[in-house]
Amino acid sequence: MAYKPRFVPMDLLALRILDIRMKLSQEEHRYYLNKEKGFEGEVQFDLLTEQLQSDCLILNDLLLEVDNSSFQLDTTIIYQDTIFPFEVKNFEGDFIYKPDSLEATYGKEYKNPLDQLKRSKFSLGQLLKKLGYHFAIEGSVVFINSEFTLFQAPPNEPFIFPTQLNALMKKLNARPSKLTNKHKMLADKLVSLHQTKSSYTKLPAYNYGKLRKGFTCAKCKSFNVSNPDGERKIVCTTCGNVESIEAVVLRNVKEIKLLFPDMKITTTCVHEWCGAGVSMKAINRILTKNFRRVGHGKFSYYVND
Repeated sequence: MAYKPRFVPMDLLALRILDIRMKLSQEEHRYYLNKEKGFEGEVQFDLLTEQLQSDCLILNDLLLEVDNSSFQLDTTIIYQDTIFPFEVKNFEGDFIYKPDSLEATYGKEYKNPLDQLKRSKFSLGQLLKKLGYHFAIEGSVVFINSEFTLFQAPPNEPFIFPTQLNALMKKLNARPSKLTNKHKMLADKLVSLHQTKSSYTKLPAYNYGKLRKGFTCAKCKSFNVSNPDGERKIVCTTCGNVESIEAVVLRNVKEIKLLFPDMKITTTCVHEWCGAGVSMKAINRILTKNFRRVGHGKFSYYVND
């Protein structure tokens, strides 16, 4: 099990909501899909690293800073005397290697991930030095998608191709390692330094008034839902998914708090966001049950305990 698990990034959660509740431009939608695909690739690599039996600590998704410069590590594995940062790419299709880029055969160019890996290794080394740790750093770029091919790739570059993933896991499993409290202290320190807000976040412009309101299906994201059984559950007429009203309301509260962190959670705003799909009385009951009410009457609002 990973010492630091991977969670869906906040910007991706926001993009998922915005993709449903507003019309993204073609460029914005493409950006969202790329973020989604990148996250899927990282989760796919997690499924492999979770099977490691060697004595190591796995830290997923670290956003760190050194000398006022941020850097991101998709997967970091700490061994006895070596740290392995992995840059995970979920590219699909045929690509041609160039010193400064990877070019898809359909013409689009991507930054060479080796440049990002080199920067991350250097920054990690600088941070470790400041923290008083001395480890060898051996990073690699992992191409996780089985339908990826890279032509003209130099054989000496730290690339891990899909056909080499099993060999990589065997190599990591066979690596001699005995961790001590020093390693755990380092892992705890890196986790404590992890930044939850990224300067790389790129959300489209949006405002409360222009976002589509209403219940959505948790499974297929459709607005085609109804509550035929009073106010106990909603049913999606597209995929048939059933969800309790309380779960739906709480999910919608999370959406409001994510997109509008400064907005006070009131019965009225939640009722409006839900598209009047459930009564004010039911929403008030659910909010009172799950949050702490501040104030009284029409000026009251709800906060986490």
